[in-house]
Amino acid sequence: MSADPIAFLLDGSLVLARPDETIWDVARREGTEIPHLCHSGAKGYRPDGNCRACMVSIEGERTLAASCIRRPAQGMVVTTQGARETQARRMVMELLLADQPAREVSHDAGARFWDMAEATGVTRSRFPARAPAHVPLLDDSHVAMRVNLDACIHCNLCVRACREVQVNDVIGMAGRGHEAAIVFDMGDPMGESSCVACGECVQACPTGALMPATALDDAQQGDRREVDREVRSVCPYCGVGCQLTYKIKDDRIAWVEGAPGPANENRLCVKGRFGFDYVAHPHRLTKPLIRREDAPEKGLNVDPANPWTHFREAEWDEALEVAARGLADLRSYYGGRAVAGFGSAKCSNEEAYLFQKLIRQGFGHNNVDHCTRLCHASSVAALMENVGSGAVTASFNEIENADVAIMIGANPVENHPVAATYFKQFAKRGGRLIVMDPRGQALKRHADHMLQFRPGTDVALLNAIMHVIVEEKLYDRQYVQGFTEGFFEFRDHIRAFPPERMAALCGIDADTIRQVARDFARARAGMIFWGMGVSQHIHGTDNARCLISLALLCGHVGRPGTGLHPLRGQNNVQGASDAGLIPQVMPDYQSVEDPAVRDLFRHIWQGTRIDPKPGLTVVEIMDAIYRGEIRGMYVMGENPAMSDPDVDHARTALSRLDHLVVQDIFLTETAMFADVILPASAWPEKTGTVTNTNRQVQMGRKAIDAPGEAREDWRIIVGLAQRLGLDWDYDGPRSVFDEMKMSMRSLHHITWNRLESENAVTYPCLSMEDPGQSVVFGDGFPRRAGRAKFTPARVTPPAETPDERFPMILITGRVLEHWHTGSMTRRASVLDSMEPEAFVQVHPRTLRRLGVAPGGMLKLTTRRGSVTVAARADRAVAEDTVFLPFAFVESAANVLTNPQLDPFGKIPEFKYAAVRVEAAEAGQAGMAAE
Repeated sequence: MSADPIAFLLDGSLVLARPDETIWDVARREGTEIPHLCHSGAKGYRPDGNCRACMVSIEGERTLAASCIRRPAQGMVVTTQGARETQARRMVMELLLADQPAREVSHDAGARFWDMAEATGVTRSRFPARAPAHVPLLDDSHVAMRVNLDACIHCNLCVRACREVQVNDVIGMAGRGHEAAIVFDMGDPMGESSCVACGECVQACPTGALMPATALDDAQQGDRREVDREVRSVCPYCGVGCQLTYKIKDDRIAWVEGAPGPANENRLCVKGRFGFDYVAHPHRLTKPLIRREDAPEKGLNVDPANPWTHFREAEWDEALEVAARGLADLRSYYGGRAVAGFGSAKCSNEEAYLFQKLIRQGFGHNNVDHCTRLCHASSVAALMENVGSGAVTASFNEIENADVAIMIGANPVENHPVAATYFKQFAKRGGRLIVMDPRGQALKRHADHMLQFRPGTDVALLNAIMHVIVEEKLYDRQYVQGFTEGFFEFRDHIRAFPPERMAALCGIDADTIRQVARDFARARAGMIFWGMGVSQHIHGTDNARCLISLALLCGHVGRPGTGLHPLRGQNNVQGASDAGLIPQVMPDYQSVEDPAVRDLFRHIWQGTRIDPKPGLTVVEIMDAIYRGEIRGMYVMGENPAMSDPDVDHARTALSRLDHLVVQDIFLTETAMFADVILPASAWPEKTGTVTNTNRQVQMGRKAIDAPGEAREDWRIIVGLAQRLGLDWDYDGPRSVFDEMKMSMRSLHHITWNRLESENAVTYPCLSMEDPGQSVVFGDGFPRRAGRAKFTPARVTPPAETPDERFPMILITGRVLEHWHTGSMTRRASVLDSMEPEAFVQVHPRTLRRLGVAPGGMLKLTTRRGSVTVAARADRAVAEDTVFLPFAFVESAANVLTNPQLDPFGKIPEFKYAAVRVEAAEAGQAGMAAE
């Protein structure tokens, strides 16, 4: 097909069309809205042409054409407003209207169907309605959505949404004639089906047959037009960075829809669409709190029904003064190193920047960190060492240009659900997907290869794959010679890892290893994605080094459809890291040990001396508190009493602090140890920028006011800084962003005005017109001589291995409905209803051996402690392994996890611990120290 524009007449005007455009597309672009029902117009939706509501007339053709599926041709003459086509459209709408419930009793009186009917001039139908015996019953079985198939017109948009966009395959058509109907799975009620509540069908439905439950009132009628305002923003959960639109009614978030952001193209997951009522939860902190002088010992031993009894309310001036004075007194008496800071990846780039600046400028050291230390610190360490940059080399959307992809140590269907839709689409159109993980997962059914290897043997498996590529000379010689260094030493090292030898370690047979190696090496374009299953090990940096070397061997970096992509876990972990919330580096990963870097920030920060000594990481800070070296902390939006790899140790350390200031939206487990609690704003209650896993800088906008006296985080930081003697005078996030640009090359050509108007810009950005570079390092790397580096990795066993006392392996992670430590999602009604209680996944044969039925209680014990939790049978885990989610405080996984650190990334070994699993005694529950 020619790429030249196609010229044709549309309603008497000469217009130009691209070869990939339909008549409907061109008409819409030219300002003519042709009625449509089965076509959404959203990216990713295949036009179907089955409703016939968009018919147009083409000169010389006997029949009318559906404009949504008809492409224009040179010289074509098209009319959209002639008598013939408008009458045909009216007839279609009239026939459909005959089978609709009356607008006044419709699920959605504001549905697009009614708008299209009005556009065609149809207000009533001459045709008889469906016989009462055929009127479907309402289905309110789902906690988040309502189904009224009486309004369904069989446009099949929901089927395409579920089957082709989200690739969940839950919705289909069944029956014939009058009995034809949309069904969920095999005809189940929606709430009993395998629906994962992404809500894509709800957003696509043009009639209101599918509706968000919150859009309906007690009379079961809604109108999605009846909102006070709409606010475009970014999802506050995982690192995908989906853009969304808040629908605001009566100053609250009524519901949420996906927006056409570059990472999600209108898609959302269950958390992004239905996980927002936490902002209005009665547990929200609304006034500053100060610990009562007569309160008992700090800790979690408070009345769970009324934990506020240990604190008294205070005015902001008093709370900030007490908070600052306590930290300043420690600084004066013990020195600045007596105070450390934990920042947050749930806050904006500007707030992360201010937080690290406060610790460095106010206390004179670099003991400031955030959750990246607990998720991808080892990945960043390996990327910085071998590539010269800590961010991804290509966006996950680049998978559309790949023909093979490796997914290792990640479960995106549960942890990055919108990114997973692109991976599933990739496999559906013929791409080769290779999944490697110690657990089975939903991507398995889309994969060409599912390598369920033994936990902790990543290096053995990856080295064996690279051995095949090297020995069979499948590597890209030209790329290796032109863009890398260290290959010959690496080649000699990798010869010691033949698949036959490594198979005994990793549990994957040699033939499968060889086939996977050949598939990846022979691909035209390949990508590698990984998650915390790779990074959260004492050998996590070695794991990442192997993945980098694998991509370099095959030349799969720097071209469309190639790249290295560690999927980031929190919404702004990339941006917070970029902003300098890391102990070893300043903003943009500039080393604190570099004199030129220190001089730059001394100039920007008006004479502040930057400590040349790298600071302590989050786990090291906890150890220093335990030893009495750190006596005060400022914690913003983090919850180390739940997220630390040894929470009993962390909670003991927190209880020993002389002064703890916690800034958060809820009374978290960490806040219960605080001396001062400062009520902060949730993400929908403030404005600021965030940076997602794709390096896309995006604008989050304030949608609603914070409750009570809660304040934006940036404002609290500034108030505290001023009381600590710092001369700060920021008037909002924009002024902070402008200061960030003074030291961050990554923000070149990215301005506040651009982000307000364009919603997203990817860094690096080459000009004010450039949307940013999705793929980087096509012409070299930001290392010595522009070359990436091969770093050999040895097989290193986990820090502890199963033995007679602890014979099984514990793996921890997330589940679809919950996120991080659960402080937000467990207060979101839909999410908590869908997954309300802690559980552990165990293979059915293991449960039978233990004599425990599914739903029965198990006691899990490691060298750190014990938890008691309900058992869930799951064949995805191996018989000698259990999987425990970490969002449930009543059975906190981090009571059990191993705090041993990777020596390079300083990340704990969350993904491997030796554990004893046994039937719990009757009535036993909770957690205990071992």
